[in-house]
Amino acid sequence: MDGRDLVRSIKAVGSVRAAQGLRTVKAAWRRRRADASALPSRGAERARVPGPVQEVEPGPGGGIVRFSRSELRIFVAVNGAVFWGWDGASPEPSYALAGRCPEPDPRAVLEPDKDGGWRVVAERVTVVVSRHGAVEVLTPGGMTLRRDLPPRWWEPVGGGTARWMQRSEVAADARFFGLGGRASGPRLRAGRYRLWNTDPGRPFGPADDPLYITMPVQLVVADSATHLVFHDTSWDGTVTLREGEEGAGSGHDRAGTSELRMDGGPLRCWVIVGAPARVLLTWASLTGPPALPPAWALGHHHARWGFGSEQEVRRIVAGYLERGLPLDAVHLDIDHYDEHQVFTVDHERFPKLSVLAEELRRDGIRLVSIVDPAVKAAEGNAVYDSGTAEDAFVRDASGRLVRGVVWPGEAVFPDFTHARVREWWGGLYEERLTQGFSGFWHDMNEPTSFAAFGESTLPRSARHGLEGRGGDHREAHNVYALCMARAAYEGLRELAPEERPFIFSRSGWAGLQRYGGTWSGDVATGWPGLRASLSLVMGLGLCGMPYSGPDVGGFDGSPSPELYLRWLQLGAYLPLFRTHASLRAGRREPWEFGAEVLEHARVALVERRRLLPYFMTLAHLARRTGAPYVRPLWWAAPEDRALRDCEDAFLLGDCLLVAPVLDPGTDRRAVQLPRGRWYDTVTEQVYEGPAQVLLDAPLSRIPVLARAGAVVPVRGDDGGMELEVWAPARGRSGAGLVVQDAGDGWDEPELERYVSRWTGRRLVVEREGGGGASEPPYPVRVRGLKES
Repeated sequence: MDGRDLVRSIKAVGSVRAAQGLRTVKAAWRRRRADASALPSRGAERARVPGPVQEVEPGPGGGIVRFSRSELRIFVAVNGAVFWGWDGASPEPSYALAGRCPEPDPRAVLEPDKDGGWRVVAERVTVVVSRHGAVEVLTPGGMTLRRDLPPRWWEPVGGGTARWMQRSEVAADARFFGLGGRASGPRLRAGRYRLWNTDPGRPFGPADDPLYITMPVQLVVADSATHLVFHDTSWDGTVTLREGEEGAGSGHDRAGTSELRMDGGPLRCWVIVGAPARVLLTWASLTGPPALPPAWALGHHHARWGFGSEQEVRRIVAGYLERGLPLDAVHLDIDHYDEHQVFTVDHERFPKLSVLAEELRRDGIRLVSIVDPAVKAAEGNAVYDSGTAEDAFVRDASGRLVRGVVWPGEAVFPDFTHARVREWWGGLYEERLTQGFSGFWHDMNEPTSFAAFGESTLPRSARHGLEGRGGDHREAHNVYALCMARAAYEGLRELAPEERPFIFSRSGWAGLQRYGGTWSGDVATGWPGLRASLSLVMGLGLCGMPYSGPDVGGFDGSPSPELYLRWLQLGAYLPLFRTHASLRAGRREPWEFGAEVLEHARVALVERRRLLPYFMTLAHLARRTGAPYVRPLWWAAPEDRALRDCEDAFLLGDCLLVAPVLDPGTDRRAVQLPRGRWYDTVTEQVYEGPAQVLLDAPLSRIPVLARAGAVVPVRGDDGGMELEVWAPARGRSGAGLVVQDAGDGWDEPELERYVSRWTGRRLVVEREGGGGASEPPYPVRVRGLKES
């Protein structure tokens, strides 16, 4: 027995999760025994590298390069993405890809290169393969973007899964972004990052890593170009980054490096080259367009673990309505369940839940339900009984049900990597719809199983279907929540075909955006947690996850009035705008922080409602282009190094620049402006970029700037849509896109383009279309004329 684990076992009794008593101790030892008996021992290993080139086999878009100890399949797809896979690995099967793999580009061909190597030349990229297996990606102009050194494998002598390592070099000026949800980002500094979805088990801050969503997706931004690299394997691994250094003279630069080590799975990757917008568009074409949230989901959500009863929900809602504060959704946590059992209701505390839901809907407020994957392992529990009949739950290597410990106690876990199980689970949401719920947040789906020590998840030896291929939790862990989201999304499409599903998930993997969004998880209350909230949203957006947001106010503790207000002001400009707190945390209602904070909070809430048409437009654009709502300042100018290093401000679409206050006692803050003219949206004062400017940031607001020439769809005083046009500089023009959405359905609304230009001393705003320019069908309000 490990002495440290024995100490942890003793401490677990009486801990935060001790409602489970000794169960977490037993679960930890049970998990350890299962893995000890079922996982193969690595033992002696044999190292392998590709060796020299032996022969090539040209094929569509590229071909196969055979080395003495491996082979490399490589091609350029019609969308410009480059794929390569070692040991003959193909793009499919893949949990990340949406539908079929894109067709190879017939114009890209494999041809000899110097020194015995080979190359594939395409319109947007050239890929050079050296005779010993290094793979180099170049721009059409010949600039090297990345160089992957020959990979290395470590294979167990007795057979089994091979570990592998891939080391890559990038430009000395390059900056790294991505890898899923990272609280320390959005720019990733030198260090080691783990690729294993993890519930930290406590509120987290910027120093905590890994978190709930990890993805082997890196966006690398350099002077020469931007590129995205995705290593398509869901196994546990690490990425070690080192930023480059530029020397005083030519030839003295030190390249940046990325070293990926994986415990198993195929060594295969995709590389996409181009401007950030083109890269994310191609990424969305590979992994699927982001799901379009219903219109109400872009409003303000209020949640809490511990509402406790229908009366408490009504009290909170009445507080919003009586004070004239916008509210669009209320979320119910696990305390509305019957003894924490999923797809149930505590009828003592919520005796008429469906009536409550209908009353709220009449006031324009939707109910959202938490959904956990763990199912209480008890006969008589309807979900457990039906899942047992379906053989839906994960089993161990001996065929026994894998049992863990979660909120309902002893629990079992559906195997969402099996199509039959997803269909069964998706049908269970009928109970939620009958209760009146309109949306769903998936929690505890890393998956988490409480343990006194070791990893708080399923045994790595647990068996999974993996779409008929079979395998264990080492491969299934990171895609577990992705498959759960798919089950819910497909089930809701069947159960409520006229409405767009609303799902957001704490955990996930590449492709989660096809089914919904995500949120920060249990971010710690404090100024570091506020900063981490922005990092997570920006980083996830650059991985193809445009819809996300934090727990406004932090998950734990009691924020000061200033911290709460600054968090609310930031949240008002993020895609998912939700207050939330734990059972033991302080209140999060705006009126709980005093009259001054209430009035300032009202301004933020009203402004979010005013901007809903703009958020709806951004949602439609994200679905069509893959572009995130929240974008780094370098989005349109990645070559601008000053913008590349700016992490405390962001672009909201193309039109607005938001500079949140992330430190206490701040009433002014510096902002790095991209090129162009910018207006303060409150004072209409004008600023010219590129430059660093100092802006007022009183407690009543955070600085928000509008780009000159922008056309922003907003909600007018009468509830209808109007166009807010920010005057372009004299002699210049501007433009904006508008997508008007009716609400929850599947109609594809038209993409409307509006232009603003000067005609003499008069500013004209027109709608562009196939039939020529026409008058806008909405009221137009021009701002910034005094400074034009």
